Order: sequence, then C-alpha cells, then structure tokens
Amino acid sequence: MGYIYGLIVVGLLFTILHYFTELSSKQKLGVSVLFGVFVLLAYLYNTTSANEQEKILKTVRDFENGKTLTCNNKEINSTFYTLSVGTYTFIGKENTPYYSDMVSASSCR
Repeated sequence: MGYIYGLIVVGLLFTILHYFTELSSKQKLGVSVLFGVFVLLAYLYNTTSANEQEKILKTVRDFENGKTLTCNNKEINSTFYTLSVGTYTFIGKENTPYYSDMVSASSCR
C-alpha cells in the first residue's frame, strides 16, 4: 500500500512541476532526481532500522528463553543479568560479579 501512495506522490510532483512552474526541463529533471534520491535514502534508512530492530528483538527473545548471549565479549544470561525492556539493556544483578554492569542488546551477536 505504501508503494501506491509513493506513486501518487510522484505523480503529483510531476503534475505540479509540469503545470504550475516556470522551471526549465533541466531544472525539473534536477528536482525529480533530487526527490528520487531523497525517497531512496528514506527507504534505505527504514530498511536498515527495521533490520536492526528485528535483530534486537531476536536477541531479547533468546535472552528470555534462557539462552546465553555474547555481547561485547561478555557472556550474558539470566543468572547474572536482568533485561531493561524500555532501553533493551542488560543490567548486572546485585550480589553478582557483574553488578551494575550495563550492556546494550544491540551489541550482541
């Protein structure tokens, strides 16, 4: 559905450039290319963000299922760490050698 909206926006852009501006053909082409590059960069950013978020969620699921994770060359498991869901950070539990140690879930493999 997003692609349809994108095509509608591109169509409106071309219509506006064609009927309501006094730009030369080269200037219209430049605006169109610039708009296309902007849309491509937005798509790549969203794709990268979605992939990173999926990686973090998989890491959190693995931690909650009792698996041991490797993050920043540290072994992370539920025996020594708890999960802060708001920030997706593993925090060392009291009375453990890792007390108050904080490790981001995004740093896990």
